[in-house]
Amino acid sequence: MGRPITPLLLSATDRTTLESLPRKGRHAGRTVPRGRVLLRLADGVSGYKVAAELGCCVQTVYQVRRRYAQQGLATALGEASRSGGPRCFDGAARAALTALACTPAPTGHSRWPLRLLADKAVELCLVATISHETMGQVLKKTRCSPTASSTGVWAR
Repeated sequence: MGRPITPLLLSATDRTTLESLPRKGRHAGRTVPRGRVLLRLADGVSGYKVAAELGCCVQTVYQVRRRYAQQGLATALGEASRSGGPRCFDGAARAALTALACTPAPTGHSRWPLRLLADKAVELCLVATISHETMGQVLKKTRCSPTASSTGVWAR
């Protein structure tokens, strides 16, 4: 026999907020399912049954419960900040890289190869370092045509 299920204790204001959540306003994609998780746990349903009913992971159910118990409703429903480095290039650096890519190709080439373009950007001190893959990602966001014969980038 397993442990007895201890229902999650929701305050009256939290319960009314969670019950009205799907009907009022626009919410992030995971907010409403997290609210349903909390309501089902407050009704005394086990975590495994809640996960099966709502089509989510058991770990998700227990993480939402833990966050509600430790930090409150707003944290349980919201997204935590995600890790990741800051952007490497600001708008001016992106514009300079795009302008470089739109210049005529060097002699011996019909188009700018990404590796050569990355080397040239470092040589001209537009950026400290850049890989050819990052250069391709920067140029992908622009209207610089990779198929034009006189300008553009050859992405191979």
